[in-house]
Amino acid sequence: MKGRILVINTGSTSSKIAVYDSGEKLFETNLTHSAEEVARYESVMDQGDMRRDAITDFLSSKGIALETIDVAMARGGLITPIRTGVYEVNQDMRDALMAGREGVHACNLSALLADDIAVMVNAARKEKGVEGVCRAFIADPPMADEMLPEVKVGGLPEFPRRTLFHALNSRAMVRRYARSVGKTNKDVTVIVAHMGGGSSVSLHRHGLVIDVNDSLGGDGPISPERAGSVPAFPLVEKCFSGEWTEAQIKKRLVGRGGAVAYFGTNDFRELTARAAQGDKECETFIKGYCISFAKYIAAVATVVCGKVDAIILTGGIAYSDVITSDIKERVSFIAPVEIYPGENELESLAENGYGILAGEFEIKTYHNY
Repeated sequence: MKGRILVINTGSTSSKIAVYDSGEKLFETNLTHSAEEVARYESVMDQGDMRRDAITDFLSSKGIALETIDVAMARGGLITPIRTGVYEVNQDMRDALMAGREGVHACNLSALLADDIAVMVNAARKEKGVEGVCRAFIADPPMADEMLPEVKVGGLPEFPRRTLFHALNSRAMVRRYARSVGKTNKDVTVIVAHMGGGSSVSLHRHGLVIDVNDSLGGDGPISPERAGSVPAFPLVEKCFSGEWTEAQIKKRLVGRGGAVAYFGTNDFRELTARAAQGDKECETFIKGYCISFAKYIAAVATVVCGKVDAIILTGGIAYSDVITSDIKERVSFIAPVEIYPGENELESLAENGYGILAGEFEIKTYHNY
C-alpha cells in the first residue's frame, strides 16, 4: 500500500489523529483541548481554527511535512442520512455540518478540519513543486441509512425508526471477518454488536446495513452512559411532571443513563470487578446489560430469518471476557460469535484511505437536499 494518510477523529475535548505511511502507522495521538481553551468558544463548531492549528503544529513537531500527505481521512459527522461508503468532502457537506440540522456534535468538525488541511497541503505542494493533489474524505458516517423500509416502521407513523450507529467500526469489522473466511463484505450476512460508550446492533447483508438502532436517540441496548430503550408511559409521565426540563430528560437518556444512572460511573472495568468481589447489585446490572444486547442481536436475526453467518462483538467493552462470554453463551445458537475488541476508528479510516488510493472504492458525492 503506497501513500501517506492523515486521519482525524474529533471528540468533545480532544482530537485524535494518526499518520499512516505505506500502510504502516507512524504514530497516533490524542490532542487534548483544555477546559479553558474550549470555554472560549460559544459552540464546538467555532473551534475549527484552534483545532486545525493544534493538528498542524503537532505534525510539524513530528517532522511530518504537509506536502507529504496524500489523503486526509475524517470521521463522518451528523449529516442527512446517506448510504454507507466513501464521500469526498464538498461544499454541500461543509454547509450541512456547519448548520447542524441533524445535530451539533464535535464529530462534525472532523471533515471540516480534513478539508482545511487538504487545502494547506495543496498550497505547500504547489509552492514546493510536488505533484499530485491531496483530497479530504469521510467514510461510513454515523447516520448512514440503508435500512429496509419495513424495519423503519414504528408503532406511530410520526415516529419511524431512525439510524444512528457506529457505522465506521462496524463496517470495518465485517470486512475483517469476511477476509478471514476468504470472502468480501458483499458475500456475508453478519450482526455487529458495538459495545462502547454507546451501544448499537447492526445487521449487514450484501454490503448494506439493513437494520440498526438509533444509538443516540433512545433506542437500543443499555450502555455505560445511555439508557437505551425505556418504557414509554413512565417516561411520558416524567416529561409532564415538571420535575425535569426537556434538556434534563434528554441528558438522563443520553449521558447520565445506563451505568451512570445506577452507579455514578461509566467504567465497566470497575463494575465487573465489583461484581466479581460479590457486589450483587453490580452483578445483576452486568447480567442485565448482557441480556439487553443478546435480545437485540436475536431480534435483528429475525429480519433475515436467522440466516446469519457470524455475530461480531466489538467496541471497548468487548475486551471484557466476563461480558463477551455471557453474550456469546446467549446468542451462539444463532451463529458463530467472533470477538474483535476496540473502537478501531482510526484504523478503519486509514483502511478506507488506502482503498481510495488503490481505486477500490467508489467515491460518492454528498448532496445537501
